[in-house]
Amino acid sequence: DKDHLMTFHPRGRTTSAAWFNDREWLDFNMFQSGHRRYGQRKGDGDYPIKENTEEDNWRFVEASTLNPLKPVIDDEPIYENIPQGLHDPNETRWNEHDVRRYAYWSVFAGSFGHSYGHNDIMQFIRPGVLGSFGADGMKKAWWDALEDPGFHQMKYLKYLMLAFPFFERIPDQSIIAGANGERYDRAIATRGNDYLLVYNYSGRPMQIDLSKISGDKKKVWWMSAATGKLEYLGEFDSKITSFQHDSGYMSGNDQVLIAIDASKEYVKKGYKLYIEGKIRTRSYEDNNGVKRYITEVYGFNMEMLSPKKDGQTTQQGGAPTPPPPIPDQDKDDLPF
Repeated sequence: DKDHLMTFHPRGRTTSAAWFNDREWLDFNMFQSGHRRYGQRKGDGDYPIKENTEEDNWRFVEASTLNPLKPVIDDEPIYENIPQGLHDPNETRWNEHDVRRYAYWSVFAGSFGHSYGHNDIMQFIRPGVLGSFGADGMKKAWWDALEDPGFHQMKYLKYLMLAFPFFERIPDQSIIAGANGERYDRAIATRGNDYLLVYNYSGRPMQIDLSKISGDKKKVWWMSAATGKLEYLGEFDSKITSFQHDSGYMSGNDQVLIAIDASKEYVKKGYKLYIEGKIRTRSYEDNNGVKRYITEVYGFNMEMLSPKKDGQTTQQGGAPTPPPPIPDQDKDDLPF
């Protein structure tokens, strides 16, 4: 059927690339990283992965990079609010921090997208229905699960990926200079020609080689994976530079480091933009006891309305869609 894309959904901890990568009918590879935590074997005999790597879903992206090269996606990662290991309802549940980590690890390693899942939503659990995997409609209906944090936080990854040229992006672990961490300390890097992104789950210090993209100077930001807020760090020379977010180690405040060639301008002053979002006003007292007001603009979606000049190209897939900017960020320092 040439009118539809076709793939194969494999069992847990395997990838379709192992069996079907060379088949003409397979348009893209799919893997199921599954729901187990590190070291959760459950008596398996022939185990298809390296011991104690159960949560390293980025490994499946690398394992799916074969000839011929085909797109790949994690179509069954851990689900929000599902028991670790899947079947025992008394087990610890996967939460929003975990689903974020799986999403960024997979996409930054080279996946073309990501599948989000929720234990209650995928079963359409409602009051009076007792589902599988510890889902109970009396505790939470599927429509209430639509308000869970991980469900809403996936959009920031989408906005980030579409804010930059999508089809020039490649995974590039050489961006991380020196020794990388293991398990939760592992940083994952991806880049285009003039931008790079590094996801850091644990807050571990990292050495980043800013020379991997164009430009003598780089503008750098942190982006919160949980809120999409941006924190401008300044302009840096094109060399190996140390970065660590000030929230501390294993704080649950996972971040994306964004570095862009300082000579590039994805958005310029005077461009017409259409922004969807919300406006919020709050007050505070300054050092002199004077009450002051701040109006914050949270943009959830942006579309460029100004036409491109001659010689400029439009990104594949339409206008860039950035994550929400920091409310008090200077307009001259917008990364996109």
